[in-house]
Amino acid sequence: MGSSRRVTLADVAERTGLSKTSVSLILNNRPGSRLSADAVLRVQAAAAELGYRPDPAAQSLRLGKTRTIGFLSDEVTVTRFASAMIRGVLDTAEQREHTVLIAETGRDPQKTAPALDAMLARRADGIIVGLMGAKEIDVPAIASGVRVVLLNASSPTGEPSILPDEESAGRAIARQLLDAGHRRITLIGDSHSAATDPRVSVTVGARFAGLDAALAEVGINFLERVPVEPWEPVGGYEAMQKMLNGPEVPTGIICSNDRLAFGAYQALQEAGWRIPNDMSVVSFDDDEIASYLRPGLTTAQIPYEEMGRHAVDLLLGGGEGRHLVPMPIIIRGSVGAPRGTEGFTS
Repeated sequence: MGSSRRVTLADVAERTGLSKTSVSLILNNRPGSRLSADAVLRVQAAAAELGYRPDPAAQSLRLGKTRTIGFLSDEVTVTRFASAMIRGVLDTAEQREHTVLIAETGRDPQKTAPALDAMLARRADGIIVGLMGAKEIDVPAIASGVRVVLLNASSPTGEPSILPDEESAGRAIARQLLDAGHRRITLIGDSHSAATDPRVSVTVGARFAGLDAALAEVGINFLERVPVEPWEPVGGYEAMQKMLNGPEVPTGIICSNDRLAFGAYQALQEAGWRIPNDMSVVSFDDDEIASYLRPGLTTAQIPYEEMGRHAVDLLLGGGEGRHLVPMPIIIRGSVGAPRGTEGFTS
């Protein structure tokens, strides 16, 4: 058989001596064909030998489905931080025999409608809207019958969504310090807007609630909550510098993300403080930088890949509501028992 054209059902039928209808029933697993086991084996063997592949266009016409998913990205495809989200979506879609159409808006709302129109023109069976930063968004009107799932996002209209379980992660990351004996703990990266405004973040408030709950369980509050905007290394560096020169120096630091922790590391090491001998540090995100720091940074991982997998399963499997994906705690070398140092007691 030449390789210049698609192998058809007629080719398989000719090879096996069966009708096209019988071959179609077998290859499409249609019930009630009443064909013998020998016929089934012959058709499957002939299809494999000839390299037969189903015609997607014909399948979509017959089933009313294109087995295509649209992925509308808001900065997910253009940043390394959340690239695992794309991997999770693509791998799971492939396992479920679906193709993914990807469009990037780059936070430009004017690009959203054209991107959605292009996906719907290709008759996508459903749409996943994925965000780099978890926040509440308004979902554009989409044709009736096309299912939408929000990935790392939520909406006031209640579309099904996938989010990281930040409250549980907050409790768990605080316990890293508390279980090591720390009671003088400071938060670097407090943010009133992120904690209270869902248009800024739908997860940071839960993260802080988890931290506060863990501290309350042992009867303490934060020694200090240091506001920092934005959560970049320079903010962590400056906050840590001021803290080391302040009247009450903590024994443990919780940073709101790994970039703040990177800055805090620099300030501590510049001042001659050893981690974790003199100060313990924990954080959130599990950015690539967390494993490169020395010692490695203990942090709560945002499970982007697993969230992507869950989004595809939710889109194709049905279900409503908000689904929380556990955030693993990645244990490295930045936590130790508190040690007495001049200016504070542990």
